[in-house]
Amino acid sequence: MTTFALIHGGGGSGWDFHLLGPELESRGHGFVAPDLPITDPSAGLSAFVDTVLAALGDASDVAVVGHSYGGFTASLVAAKLRARLLVYLAGMIPAPGEPPGQWWSATGFSSPEGLSETEQFFNGVPPALAEECQAHGRDQVSKEWDEPWPLPAHPDVPTRVLLCRDDRFFTPDFQRRVARERLGIEPDEVDGPHCAPLSHPAQIADRLVGYL
Repeated sequence: MTTFALIHGGGGSGWDFHLLGPELESRGHGFVAPDLPITDPSAGLSAFVDTVLAALGDASDVAVVGHSYGGFTASLVAAKLRARLLVYLAGMIPAPGEPPGQWWSATGFSSPEGLSETEQFFNGVPPALAEECQAHGRDQVSKEWDEPWPLPAHPDVPTRVLLCRDDRFFTPDFQRRVARERLGIEPDEVDGPHCAPLSHPAQIADRLVGYL
């Protein structure tokens, strides 16, 4: 049995994976989806990593999944554990010495124009579920925004990039380019918007378990 460490994105929480986690369990695996301490102004990347490690406990066979902004934390957790697998799910792929706050300009990210938050992140998610997710959102006041990503290179663990075909925030073309430039790999694809763990949890679970 593999334990999947599911790491949420900016302003999110472990609740974001409340549909994906049971799908992994139904396929014979475990998961943890901790709330990162994003509401603590003194918490940075090291505190995020410690939170995930504490949730994993003594799990020895671990796959790490970083959704969106969670990619910065996921990569550090994977390096710490020498994880079996690291997956960027519509995830931000860091570069050595790069603070999260500089990732946007460094990658050439262009924010979509004329779209509401719901249209950017939840297209295809049932409206009631999208509203519930937004209600679970938290203000991110932690200090990691300006902290350099501390590793000298990307972790030497098997790595996949899984983009979302209907993502209007990190568009597929953008994700493909960043994956090629930063990791030299071609992403895999899954249906759904940026918040695909809510719209396509079974399809994502199939992909994650298939990677094992």
